[in-house]
Amino acid sequence: MHTSTAEHWKVAKRVQQYLKETASSGLRIFQNSDSNLYMYADADWAGDPNNRISTSSYILFFGPNIVSWSSRKQRAVVRSSTEEEYKSVANAFVEITWVQNLLHELHVTIPKMPTIYCDNVRVTYLSHYPVFHTHMKHIAVDFVYVRDQVHTHRVYVTQTHAYNQLADTFTKPLPKSIFIRCRSKLGIVAPYLL
Repeated sequence: MHTSTAEHWKVAKRVQQYLKETASSGLRIFQNSDSNLYMYADADWAGDPNNRISTSSYILFFGPNIVSWSSRKQRAVVRSSTEEEYKSVANAFVEITWVQNLLHELHVTIPKMPTIYCDNVRVTYLSHYPVFHTHMKHIAVDFVYVRDQVHTHRVYVTQTHAYNQLADTFTKPLPKSIFIRCRSKLGIVAPYLL
């Protein structure tokens, strides 16, 4: 890093401490008859204080097990939290569609329509009702894609309370108690519990 600062050093030390404390943790895979797909999608609007680029994330579960996740910075600055959250949901749709197709090829039946949990009320509303606002034109492709997936019953988007938003673990720093609760819901446990 050419322009590292004291803040960068502080973050690096924090990451090192986290890695040290969690070096013996692992991802638990549960044997379960639940074969439903569900996801959590989230974004931290303008989260980078230097360039205001957002981070989007999603977590995909097959039953109680995580099968896919992503956390990445977007390519450009967005003008609203709705736009950023909508992009996050659109990315989640792409991933869940790919996993559905893979499971179909493997002759695995998904008993219920997959659900994507999002903590943004406007995104949930826009995905269900074909009202296209002019200030959303710049994300028209994502808008049409998500709307079509919902209306053809390939997936369902529903709101979740911010307290239950597991994708927050990939987009923003959380208070320790909330982080530990989310980590346990993700199936990350100490090795003696595996």
